[in-house]
Amino acid sequence: MTYISGFVAAVPAGNKAEYVEHAKKSWPIFKKYGALRMVETWGDEVPDGKVTSFPMAVKLTDGETVVFSWIEWPDKAASDACMSSMQTDPEWEALGDMPFDGKRMIFGGFEALLDCSAGEA
Repeated sequence: MTYISGFVAAVPAGNKAEYVEHAKKSWPIFKKYGALRMVETWGDEVPDGKVTSFPMAVKLTDGETVVFSWIEWPDKAASDACMSSMQTDPEWEALGDMPFDGKRMIFGGFEALLDCSAGEA
């Protein structure tokens, strides 16, 4: 089974195009370190919660949208190697600043337990 790096962030709505461009530029670097797939999603129906929610988790403010993203890796070792490279590989610095407040980004690594597709019974 694969390993997943998941991310949730609050992105200013006006930075959507800049966010997409930044993600596109980062894909070749993730791929270089073994990423199999990268998915970026822009919040469409992300309700406020009473106890917990995506907006609460990222301290969403007016004019921002929740972004939910994940990167699929062949294994944890590939993910770890890529994340470590962010401190040493100059390609990461060349991307420039992220178009959102990275301090409010939530991220984590996840071991896949089940992987189903629409074609399966």
